[in-house]
Amino acid sequence: MDQVDYINGQTRLYGIVGDPIVQVRSPEMVTHALQGRGLNAILVPLHVARADFASVVPQLMQLHNLDGLVVTIPYKTQALSLAHSLGLQAHAVGALNALARRRDGTWAGDMFDGMGCVQAFARRGFALRDRSVLLIGLGGAGSAIAAAVASEHPLRMHIWDLDPDRCRQSAAVIARLSPSTQVHVGPPHLDGVDVLMNASPVGMLKDARLPLVADALPPGLVVFDTIVYPEQTPLLQLARRSGCQVVTGREMMQGQIARIVDFFIQAQQGTTNPVVDR
Repeated sequence: MDQVDYINGQTRLYGIVGDPIVQVRSPEMVTHALQGRGLNAILVPLHVARADFASVVPQLMQLHNLDGLVVTIPYKTQALSLAHSLGLQAHAVGALNALARRRDGTWAGDMFDGMGCVQAFARRGFALRDRSVLLIGLGGAGSAIAAAVASEHPLRMHIWDLDPDRCRQSAAVIARLSPSTQVHVGPPHLDGVDVLMNASPVGMLKDARLPLVADALPPGLVVFDTIVYPEQTPLLQLARRSGCQVVTGREMMQGQIARIVDFFIQAQQGTTNPVVDR
């Protein structure tokens, strides 16, 4: 046999856009989900440099056989400008991680990071309601996680990002979604914390740093890291050595995949429900 059977001239294309891109696991996972639905479709990695995003990605979106994009670091906020309509999560947090072409050629955008995180915790039986949560990093993924976690009504959320505007915006979103949740903004510490979440890029690829200063973690802590590669980040390695329960970025991604594929399919069927037309 001189050919493969998973791609041909009729294959519909999806891409994941980021800088860097070598760490992503979406191509294999989303392609598996698309083909598992009986679709002749694949998702491919697209490395777009930051200086080129504004010129390159809109041109990519003109490809007639490109039906959707997954958006990763550092473009989740910048990609808002590419959507003609936004779903509830994207509108709430001001960022998106998926764009889908609708039948009329316009593009819908939404954010699935936060929903994937909450689903990962639920599948592991870790409650967020009435817990004290420390969240580090409030970029595209972090702000979405902040909103989704707030919707679970934790007792307290301590949030931190080097960008003060991100801190203010996420604090306002949390207060709106869960008025009873106590919100604190400031450098991270573990006093009274039940759940530690890292949504910053610290620890990605060969970065050996930790997102906070610590030689050990309290053994009763539940520790989560959004980073997919490496799956066992420096933070999660420390958590395991300290006897903590851990939730991985891959688990969050698994919680997102089905929703993103549903979103892609619904856009093609004309059944997406945008909250805001732009």
